[in-house]
Amino acid sequence: MALPYTIDTDRPTQIGLVTLQSDETIERDFRMLLPSDVELLVSRVPSGTTVSLDSLCAMEDSLTASARLLPEGADLAAVGYGCTSASAAIGAARVAELIKAGVTTPHVSDPLTSLIAACRAGGIAKIGLVSPYVASVSHRLIKGLEAAGIAVTSFGSFDEPLEERVVRISRQSVRDAAVHVGQGGACEAVFLSCTNLRALEVIDEIEATLGFPALSSNQVLAWHLGRLAGFAERCTRIGRVFDFG
Repeated sequence: MALPYTIDTDRPTQIGLVTLQSDETIERDFRMLLPSDVELLVSRVPSGTTVSLDSLCAMEDSLTASARLLPEGADLAAVGYGCTSASAAIGAARVAELIKAGVTTPHVSDPLTSLIAACRAGGIAKIGLVSPYVASVSHRLIKGLEAAGIAVTSFGSFDEPLEERVVRISRQSVRDAAVHVGQGGACEAVFLSCTNLRALEVIDEIEATLGFPALSSNQVLAWHLGRLAGFAERCTRIGRVFDFG
């Protein structure tokens, strides 16, 4: 005998996230940032163990299939792609096109698009950049920011190609790097690039030291998805980006 049941007609806000197979950080950060009543639904895209332009561009072939693995019955208010450097390598417009080919959603964002949106909302035109990447990957990211009218006036990199080592870079090392880079140029903000970098928990300390915004890949992506889906004001307010108009 089939048991009787009723259907809930109220649906919580749902957002999707396509993150890298190698990423150990972004889901934890998102669950720290997102309101408790926003549902985070996650799929993963195959990614290399090392970060290079070739490995980043290779994800282009898998993005649609990975987006298609998000639940078909979900009503996704927005979908994020969790890779800063690949967004620069593949191109934000192409990333959005590929994800929308796999899942129905009105909005797609990525960390680079989100950073640009945050800089515009905060009136920021000059940033210091902390990168874990090798030179060719960092250069592509810098070119993407310059094309959007954002100057990188100070730069430093851990120059680490292995994802399994990037995620183990200590928070104190991230904090020290951000302060060094932020004090090294005429910056209006400092950006900590890479969704696998454990930066979120030192953002408030960095801002207190530097006196201007500290932005990270996961933080700005959560903020931007929140703006697109209408819940940004209810996010956990880690960093000054949540005060931007």
